[in-house]
Amino acid sequence: MTDTVKPRAWRRFLPLLAILALLGFGFAMGWHKLFSFDLLKAQRAALTGFVAAQPWLAALAFVAIYAAFTMTMLPGALWLSIGGGFLFGLLPGAGLIVIGATLGATLLFLAARSALGEGLRQRAGPFMEKLRGGFQENPFSYMLTLRFIPIVPFSVANIAPALLGARLGSFVIATIIGIVPAVVAYAWIGSGLGAAFDAGAEPDIGGFAAQLTPAFVALAAVSLAPALIKRLSKKKPA
Repeated sequence: MTDTVKPRAWRRFLPLLAILALLGFGFAMGWHKLFSFDLLKAQRAALTGFVAAQPWLAALAFVAIYAAFTMTMLPGALWLSIGGGFLFGLLPGAGLIVIGATLGATLLFLAARSALGEGLRQRAGPFMEKLRGGFQENPFSYMLTLRFIPIVPFSVANIAPALLGARLGSFVIATIIGIVPAVVAYAWIGSGLGAAFDAGAEPDIGGFAAQLTPAFVALAAVSLAPALIKRLSKKKPA
C-alpha cells in the first residue's frame, strides 16, 4: 500500500520540477539575454520580413516563446511585450501578448497548485490559514490587485493564488483583465519603435514605466475596494 502511494505523491512535483529544470537550462544558455532593444534594432529587417511572409507561423511562435518565458519565470518579458507591438502592431500584438502571458501563467499556476497547494494547506499554520481565509472572501479582487501593483513580480502573482486555493477559472479571468493595461502600454511603445529606429532614438522605458506607476496603484486600490468594503461591513454592529 505504501509503495503505491509514494510514487503518486511524487508525480505531483514533476511539472514544477520540469519548469525549474527548464529555467536553469534557459539561464545556462543565456536565453534571458536574447531580447533587447539592440536585438530588435539589429534584426529589424529579418524579423519584420518573417512576420510579413509567415504571419500565422510568426504569431504562433511568438505566443509559444512568450508562454515559455512566463511559465519558466525567465527575465525578458518586457522586451517580448515591446517586440510584440513592434512586429504585429498595437492591437494584434497586444492580443498575442495576452494569450501567451495567460497561457504561461496558467501552466505555472497549475504546476504550483499541484506540487505545493495541497501539501501547504495540510501543513498550514494559523497565519497561513488566516491569510487563506481572507483571500477566499474575495479572491478575484485580491488577484486583480496582485496584477495591478507594480512591485509585485508577475511570477509571484501566478504562484500565490495557487497556494491560497484560487479557482482556475477565476485565475484565468483575473489574469487577462489584470495584464491588459500594462500589455497595451508596452505594445504601444513597440508599435512606435520603427519611427524611433529611423530617427536614431532610443525609447526611455524606465521613464515611461515610472509615469504609469500611479495609474497602476490607482487600479490596485479600485480592485481591492470590494474586499475592503466586505470586510468593513462584517465589523459593523448589528
